[in-house]
Amino acid sequence: MSAAADRQSVEVAGHRLALTHLRKTLFPASGHTKAELLHYYARVADLLVPHTTDRAASFVRAPDGVDGERWYAKNPPPGAPDWVTVTRVPSKEGPAPHVVVDSTAALVAMANLGAYEVHVPQWRASAGPAVHDRIVFDLDPGPGADVTHCCRVALALRAALAADGLTVCAVTSGSKGLHLYVPVRPTPADAAVDYARRLASRMRGELPELATATMARAARHRKVFIDWSQNNSAKTTAAPYTLRVRERPGVATPLDWSEVAACRHPADVAFGPEDVVRRIDERDADPLAPLTATTGRGRLPDA
Repeated sequence: MSAAADRQSVEVAGHRLALTHLRKTLFPASGHTKAELLHYYARVADLLVPHTTDRAASFVRAPDGVDGERWYAKNPPPGAPDWVTVTRVPSKEGPAPHVVVDSTAALVAMANLGAYEVHVPQWRASAGPAVHDRIVFDLDPGPGADVTHCCRVALALRAALAADGLTVCAVTSGSKGLHLYVPVRPTPADAAVDYARRLASRMRGELPELATATMARAARHRKVFIDWSQNNSAKTTAAPYTLRVRERPGVATPLDWSEVAACRHPADVAFGPEDVVRRIDERDADPLAPLTATTGRGRLPDA
């Protein structure tokens, strides 16, 4: 292998990037190389970036792939270009710098540095962590349950949210479960957390054999944990369309509600990078359009 074949200089949206280690196999089980993952991000950037723009990003970094060291990183990766947008997030130690993935160039640049998973909070940097513009429910199957059980819980949650006048969008986690996103008008963080907690508790009461709102593993056997705590301002969720570092590269994939209702096997809603690109090419509408719209966002009901 020549050095030139493993390295390429490209221009992305007016920024020059030196892409490196392009032939490195990052996922031995599937054979995916770094070049293929960078190509995936360039292909889906127009759909991913609206969900990360104006949000403080954190990353799962895995420069050597699934078999190497991986870690969760909040600060900008070493070597990040100086043109990448950075915002500062309040913390106990003082304002902490975070990258904002607000362009195709920024997305590809972060992936080139081994930051393959992008995670963001439910608030915008311009508004600050005290004001949220979406709510998320992370449906996580416990031992003996799987994503088919998550889909059943998701349908019940969708009905409850609709009764409160709220729209919800479904996204696979890219791992074992589902993420449900609810676009809302700017809402105090405490109110968003309280609403999510109360609804999760209500679902536990209505679906006692299927759902739990308790994090303790002993309570999760054969049940779906409705994790409402990711609405806490300090927490983040894997962004729609992000890659997930698993044995094979999963993707947090938007779903139509017809797909959620029809899910009978985990494979029905398991997608890799190539699957997601194909789905984009075949679809006329973006299932997550309500999540990025500036109008039609719901208002939380009074407690």
